[in-house]
Amino acid sequence: MNIEQILTTTIQQAVATLYNTEIDTNSIQIQETRKEFDGDKTIVVFPFLKISKKSPEQTAAELGEYLQANVSEIASYNVIKGFLNISISTNYWIDVLQNAALQGANYGKKPVTEKSPTVMVEYSSPNTNKPLHLGHIRNNLLGFAIAQILEANGNRVIKANLINDRGIHICKSMIAWQLYGNGETPQSSGTKGDHLVGKYYVAFDKQYKAEIETLMKQNMSEDEAKNAAPIMQQAREMLVKWEQGDTETIALWARMNNWVYDGFGKTYSRMGVAFDKMYYESQTYLLGKQIVMDGLAKGVLYKKDDNSIWADLTAEGLDHKLLLRPDGTSVYMTQDIGTAIERFKEFGDMQELIYVVGNEQNYHFQVLALILKKLGYAWADKIYHMSYGMVELPEGKMKSREGTVVDADDLMEDMLQDSIAISQELGKLSGLSPAEAAEIHEMIAQAALKYFILKVEPRKTMLFNPQESIDFNGNTGPFIQYTHARICSVLRKAADQGIYPPAQLPKIQCAPLEIELIKTIARYGEAIALAGAEHAPSHVANYVYDLVKLFNQFYHEHSILNEPNEEQKLLRLALAKQTATIVASAMGLLGIRVPERM
Repeated sequence: MNIEQILTTTIQQAVATLYNTEIDTNSIQIQETRKEFDGDKTIVVFPFLKISKKSPEQTAAELGEYLQANVSEIASYNVIKGFLNISISTNYWIDVLQNAALQGANYGKKPVTEKSPTVMVEYSSPNTNKPLHLGHIRNNLLGFAIAQILEANGNRVIKANLINDRGIHICKSMIAWQLYGNGETPQSSGTKGDHLVGKYYVAFDKQYKAEIETLMKQNMSEDEAKNAAPIMQQAREMLVKWEQGDTETIALWARMNNWVYDGFGKTYSRMGVAFDKMYYESQTYLLGKQIVMDGLAKGVLYKKDDNSIWADLTAEGLDHKLLLRPDGTSVYMTQDIGTAIERFKEFGDMQELIYVVGNEQNYHFQVLALILKKLGYAWADKIYHMSYGMVELPEGKMKSREGTVVDADDLMEDMLQDSIAISQELGKLSGLSPAEAAEIHEMIAQAALKYFILKVEPRKTMLFNPQESIDFNGNTGPFIQYTHARICSVLRKAADQGIYPPAQLPKIQCAPLEIELIKTIARYGEAIALAGAEHAPSHVANYVYDLVKLFNQFYHEHSILNEPNEEQKLLRLALAKQTATIVASAMGLLGIRVPERM
């Protein structure tokens, strides 16, 4: 048991013994002692005053006496009004460090067993009409990190990607390529496949706007012009042909999608994200359409005069939701219905189906759960929308149609070049071979990007600043990496001298900073649990920053290898090693590698 559990159990015993009353754990409040007072844990005694029928000070003193007499881990206590401050013995904190060292990389994590609950995390979910951009980067990093964190909380996690490979947006790129492509391919132009298809998506939008402007000059309203624009009519006709299985349309669709998949694969690989299951909208939308038709037959859904099919959600305080267009083609909601049903058929014991999708889709997922419930699927309550804010730039929002996005590949390459320039300026990697330096430059660049994004609470809109992200000081990925490399250097120097952390740590007095560092190490499991419960990788990111910040303070104030007291030296070496282990573990949960040299 940890110290909170020990204290909770003993407080229950104390109240029963002293005041002849049974209490449950909900009435017990244990907090971290404020820095201006002596102690490690503070017990709030006000909830016990009705039971004790005594003053706050007297009640706290009686509880303190009982706890000190019955808990060997308590060194002393003091009373400040209605608060009982408990000081934990140094031996207890050394045992905490000992236990952490024994568990190694598994420390703070729960094991995954055959009985572990299953959770699916869907992230990325790109459209095959454009390359990944900065917004997709946040999506992928959040999805991959929360999947890792949920697994560290003892869940069987399935990382899923739903490729949005059909629909009107896909047809826009296809039509534009037919009109303006002149047979261009990734091989003929040397262009990455997703970039090539994205170019034609932008070309479609440019032509579409020009046609709308022309039609509006002919006295059409804007809505009429948008509907009548020839290039949009061609795209709609292509979508109908696709859903009817037209051979030529399907062949072009498959060809262009394969270009995109090849491009996506390269981006995912560099970003360091992966998936266990790949789903394709083109393979799930038909099930969605069938489910919608079944819902219509049962009277759960309704049909309008134009043959479109809708869900009436007014009883739930919402509006009416389109599920099938008048021409019979499906919408996003249709395929999401089919995909969700398919997943729960395949993994029927799922505890949670998490969709990592931007906050502009909050309404969509609220509606998805309501419609599935209306259709009779009790597991609809297990759907969770992990909503996140958009990533903005100093210039404002990004727009894919207008080609004003920050391309993911370009951004990662720019980050690499910044990493090289800053590392060379600071002389961080002098003495390494070109291959070693290249690998570490890439690690630094990825850490700068990932950590800057993941340290922000997901629901918040964030402003991305590449220059701030790659700083070697402050709350950044490179600063955390550098601390890890610094500890590894100390451990190498110790090994060269034949000094290693002992299997059994000495029970000696510790400096306040050493105790504070062990207490922070002890909170690693809490940070993982909180990040999983709140679906927020930022808790792990901010925890590891607090840990390295404290370690650096300890490192500057206390010598490790030059400490004359041999037992103190060994304890500090063990403390440094466990800090490095947790840094590597925590950053690994965020999908970030840490170098041993920098």
